[in-house]
Amino acid sequence: MRAVLMEKGEDGQAVARLAEMSDDALPAGDVTVQVAFSTLNYKDGLCLSATGGGLVRNYPHVPGIDFAGVVESSDDPRYAPGAPVVLTGWRVGEAHWGGYATKARVKADWLVPLPDGLTTRQAMAVGTAGFTAMLAVMALEDHGLTPADGEVLVTGAAGGVGSIAVAILAQLGYQVAAVTGRPETEGYLRDLGATRIVPRADLAEAIKRPMESETWAGCVDAVGGQMLARVLGQLKSNASVAAVGNAGGLAVPANIIPFLLRGINLLGINSVTVPYARRVAAWGRIVTDLPMDKLEAMIQPATLADVPALGEAILRGEVQGRVVVDVTT
Repeated sequence: MRAVLMEKGEDGQAVARLAEMSDDALPAGDVTVQVAFSTLNYKDGLCLSATGGGLVRNYPHVPGIDFAGVVESSDDPRYAPGAPVVLTGWRVGEAHWGGYATKARVKADWLVPLPDGLTTRQAMAVGTAGFTAMLAVMALEDHGLTPADGEVLVTGAAGGVGSIAVAILAQLGYQVAAVTGRPETEGYLRDLGATRIVPRADLAEAIKRPMESETWAGCVDAVGGQMLARVLGQLKSNASVAAVGNAGGLAVPANIIPFLLRGINLLGINSVTVPYARRVAAWGRIVTDLPMDKLEAMIQPATLADVPALGEAILRGEVQGRVVVDVTT
């Protein structure tokens, strides 16, 4: 098998290299998968860094938190050889060897059958980012959001989660306001369906009042930090924000008043340990609610050799859309 292997040097810093190794090196698991494609998420960038981002504990290590491929061998009757499968979450690529390799071995419970209507390449164009975006939209719907309620804000809109959230919401008939700090992405975001572009600077200032004008019917927030705090004070009464990321910082200097006087909801989206039924439901919604032509427009193709540099780029905020890694090339 061929893989991106992380090893620690004499200085204690991890370094990534392409390596050929025996299948015997794979960790224990019920199912061995011939991986076709993987992808790149912010968390992958952390795992590929010299410190492992606090996520990788043991070396040598194969990162890659997502993969899609076909079953090579299985000790579980749910997955026969040749069956197409997809994996996201479960700390694969962090605590367990991941998808930046031509083969992976994992627990059967971590897999989901590849949905009808998706190829393995499309599944990795979706990946954890798109899966998380779909979970966020479903959570907002569960709390009453409908297209008639008004504009929905998406922060970090040009990133992986944000891009797919914009495309899904637009497909469902929502007016989407997309927040970005990169003016050059405006055309890209409008092509995905955004009806308004909000400069990042408009939401970057510290909170001046506990509440501002009621503006947003809902929000998918990939930024956190100060921006999330600002958005909380701009939500309409009983509206919700689905929090999916922390690119803008871990601390949220928020005020309790919007929760008390407007009844807003802060919904945490955890895509790592989602129960199986919810996973299947989310993947089914992706097939029906994410336009495949819009998905295709997001794709940046890559190979295993490109992965280390791309990991650095995503941490610098320089990756637009969805990177799809063909592990076979």
